[in-house]
Amino acid sequence: MTLDRISVVIPPVGPWRAQERWYRWADDIGYDVAYTYDHLTHATAPGMWLSEAFTTLTAAAGATERVRLGTLVASAVFRTPVTLARVAMTVQDIAGGRLVLGLGAGAPTCALADHGVRDEPRAMAARFADVVRGYSAVLDGATDWEGSTLSFHGLETIAAPSGTPRPELLLAAHGPRALALAATHADTWNTYGGPGSTALDADEYWDLLGRQADGFVRACAEAGRAPTSVRRSLLLGFGRVRPTTSVGEYVAAAERADALGFDELVVYGPDSPAGMDSDPAVHERALSRLR
Repeated sequence: MTLDRISVVIPPVGPWRAQERWYRWADDIGYDVAYTYDHLTHATAPGMWLSEAFTTLTAAAGATERVRLGTLVASAVFRTPVTLARVAMTVQDIAGGRLVLGLGAGAPTCALADHGVRDEPRAMAARFADVVRGYSAVLDGATDWEGSTLSFHGLETIAAPSGTPRPELLLAAHGPRALALAATHADTWNTYGGPGSTALDADEYWDLLGRQADGFVRACAEAGRAPTSVRRSLLLGFGRVRPTTSVGEYVAAAERADALGFDELVVYGPDSPAGMDSDPAVHERALSRLR
């Protein structure tokens, strides 16, 4: 099996004292990365508290020892290059190099919540590209940079604390434009299938993922990169394919992901909203089978 990383999403729902136990659990049972997501509002959490992603990961760094910590994904609709670089490198420093910085285009609902405008897909794609390129420019030491939608000037501070390497950069991408961006800039490409995929039945969903995986291979070829040089990550559980319902479903999903060339499988943790609750024992037994 080429699948070499199995990870979990711990939604940032509820107070830290409720979330902390799941980060410790993920660390203890052997998950490779514990991710949180970065939303200002979300349809799965009406009337709930959503904590801020990077602050949560900073607390998680102090509560764990081994597991890597990541965003799946930070939102380009309200993150900007300099501030993103600053928070990412702060967590990377505090966590001892364990951060996986996941970044995506974001959700129109978060744009509406942040600045009162429901951004159009084309504008979101352009901003996503600028956040990715601008973030990289900050870490490369640029003091001034111009993108098509964002820029920064007169940056006088250094990119990172001394001796702190930049984190793994994971980019979420589903369509051709974002796949090209990930093929060019990402250390890891991630997909959950994209908008609309959550309504597909299992066979249709896996067919879609296969087409996306093929599209990413083509995008890498066009970017002049070997597809095997970029980790390929799959998030399952938000749609109709729910791998944590049983050990058998979990193992079967891992095998299908592996057959499509994915290197990382990401599932939702036991204490997840929107009907994604699962028995912690399913995770523990499945991990023991897959290791």
